[in-house]
Formats: sequence, structure tokens, C-alpha cells
Amino acid sequence: MIPVDSVPKAIEISKSIGGIAAGERDGMIAEGLQHGNSPMEYPRSFIENQTLVLTTTNGTRLLHMALDKNADTIVSGSFPNLTAVSNFLIAENKNVVLGCAGWKDRFNLEDTLFAGAVINQVAKHFTIHCDSSLMAEAMYAKHKNKMMEFAPKLTHYHRLVERFGLIDDIKFCLTNDVANVLPVYQDGKLVAK
Repeated sequence: MIPVDSVPKAIEISKSIGGIAAGERDGMIAEGLQHGNSPMEYPRSFIENQTLVLTTTNGTRLLHMALDKNADTIVSGSFPNLTAVSNFLIAENKNVVLGCAGWKDRFNLEDTLFAGAVINQVAKHFTIHCDSSLMAEAMYAKHKNKMMEFAPKLTHYHRLVERFGLIDDIKFCLTNDVANVLPVYQDGKLVAK
């Protein structure tokens, strides 16, 4: 996957390499693209051996912010690849910054819950002196066994389920290790490790 920060760039790059241009703005397929950001759009039979050129409202922007800050190593994580992310961080044994994409420069709970899940899995291997990390882990610990019951309180739930009916996306995105692949950023691409 090639993460880019704009729709025109996604279209341009995908045309030049024969890739799939995809992305969303405000939760909907971005104008000019045929595919969005829903994991349900990308079964293995469709995406395997393809290059996805993706732009999103928040996530690809966060990745480019990390690059601008000269991040040493960038991996992409969510509940579906929680264990792969956690195992990688433990093996790397380096200082870690968990960047939460949020929603349009605002805090959101689902990213915080995921950060808490990572912290929960790696905590015994790291020293944590950060109140936001402690809060994220405590929030995850409280809700980890009832994520779908808690989900209706999340703003993304309202945006994606109530506006677009994407309940399967929410279920998938809150399920641990259903796509346990580790995307690592290398040479302008997120590649599976």
C-alpha cells in the first residue's frame, strides 16, 4: 500500500503504476475514486498481489506527520493486527510513540482504546511515564471484554453506522487479530512483514 495525503496524488500514482486508487473523506468514498477505506471492500481475492494507493481523512495524514518528524520506524496498527504490532514493538525494544490519528485534529476514543490495547500487551517490557498512556490502558482494560457494547458511544460508530450502515466495518475493526499482518513503512510504501 502506498499512503498518500491527497486524492489527486492517489489517482496520479495509481495510474502510473497500475494500482488501485482508494480513499475516503469524512467516511465516504472520496470523489474521483472507486474504492473507499472499508476493510469489507478488500477481500484477499480482490487485493492480493495488487498495490493500493490510499488516502484517508486522518490515518495517512498522521503517517506523513510522523515522516515529517523523522520517525525511525513506522508501523500501522489496529485491533485486527494488535498482536503483530505488539510483538514487533517488544522485539524492536526501542522507545515507542503511539500516534493516534483521531478525527480531524480531535481526540477519539477508538484510537485511544487501541493504544491502550497495545500498552496492555507490551507494558511489562517497557517503562511507561505518560498519563495519556496510563489512561488509555485503563480505558481499554475496562472495556476490552465488551467492545461492541461500548461501541455505540463512539463518535465513529455514529458517523459510520448511523449515516452509512457500516456495522460490519465496526465489528471487524474492533476484533483482535483477524488480519494479523504487520504493515511497516519502507521506501514510500506500507509493506507486510
